[in-house]
Amino acid sequence: MDNASRIRRLKFRAWHRGTREADYLIGGFFDRFHREWEEADLAWFEALIEEDDVDVMAWALGAQDVPSRFSGVQMNALRRLDYVVTL
Repeated sequence: MDNASRIRRLKFRAWHRGTREADYLIGGFFDRFHREWEEADLAWFEALIEEDDVDVMAWALGAQDVPSRFSGVQMNALRRLDYVVTL
């Protein structure tokens, strides 16, 4: 899959999670940061969006411990929540 198709697929998956709250959290995070990502960051996000929304939201809000495979710079950015925009 070429990179443009990969980005389009990730954007769609980020913004179509099943709940509006998860859409804002994960979709907003994707929109804010994906242009800066390298291959490892894209792979991290691809793995993250395979997780249940409830877990991702709990990690972002600090309600659950973040699994080691997701901890690091990307998760720290997700946890800041400064990218969430409501309409």
